[in-house]
Amino acid sequence: MRDDSFGSRLTHVDEDGEARMVDVTDKDVTVREARARAAVHMSSETLELLRTVSARKGDALAVARIAGILAAKRTSTLIPLCHGLPLSTVRVELELDAATQTVLIEAYCRTEAKTGVEMEALMAVSVAALTVYDMCKAVDRAMTIDDIHVTYKSGGRSGIFENER
Repeated sequence: MRDDSFGSRLTHVDEDGEARMVDVTDKDVTVREARARAAVHMSSETLELLRTVSARKGDALAVARIAGILAAKRTSTLIPLCHGLPLSTVRVELELDAATQTVLIEAYCRTEAKTGVEMEALMAVSVAALTVYDMCKAVDRAMTIDDIHVTYKSGGRSGIFENER
C-alpha cells in the first residue's frame, strides 16, 4: 500500500527511472532530528551474560554503542545516495529486557542541515544490533534482529512524523 502523503514518486529515481541523488539546493537549513529502534532477541542465558558483562569479547553493550555512533557518522559512505551530514549529536542506548529476552536499541540523531537524519538513526541501530550479534554469536547463534524502524523525525517541509509502535 502506497502512502500518498509524500507524493506518488520515489525521490531517488528520476523521470527516466535512473537512480539519482536528491537535489537539496533549494531546501532550507533547519534543525533535523530522528529516532530509530531495533531489537535483538536471544536466549535468557545470553542476555544474562550481557547483564553480567562476561561475554567472552568484553563489554558488548559498550562496543555496540560506539559502533552505532560510528555507523551514523559513516552513513553517506555506505548508503550510496545519502547526503553527508554534519551531525550535531548521536546517542545510542541499549536496554536489556529480561521479560522478552531482548536487547532494545534506540538511537537519536540531530543536525542542522537541508535534509533529515532518519538514515543515520537507522544505520546506528542496525549496526549496534549487528555488533551485539557479533559479540554474542559464539554462545547464541539463534539470535534474531528485527523491528528496525524510525520512531520519530522532525524538521523540514514534511514536519513531524511519529511511529511509536
